[in-house]
Amino acid sequence: QVQLVESGGGLVQAGGSLRLSCSASRLTFGSEVVGWFRQAPGKEREFVAAISMSDANTYYAESVKGRFTISGDNAKNTVFLQMNILKPEDTAAYYCAAKNYGATIYHYWGQGTQVTVSS
Repeated sequence: QVQLVESGGGLVQAGGSLRLSCSASRLTFGSEVVGWFRQAPGKEREFVAAISMSDANTYYAESVKGRFTISGDNAKNTVFLQMNILKPEDTAAYYCAAKNYGATIYHYWGQGTQVTVSS
């Protein structure tokens, strides 16, 4: 079945950077919208960023604009989330997800990778 795998999480000091990766098996990202979401303990999951792989349009939550950059590499079937100027409030489990372009629901989800930002 389709599998999304995130990597790149870890522990970083405030102000630092991390780069998350999301790769897929049995799914080609080329016609998908791939998004990143996060969930902190005791909080609801929230949207972080998304990219339409067919036209490279990107979308960001206000809280990460100017600090995070989402990009995709169709040749590698991988989506990246470059996170700069990290803040303690960015601490969460980060998940990538994919949906068909035009769909309202993300069909496929990864298992998540933990990002912890220390102050």
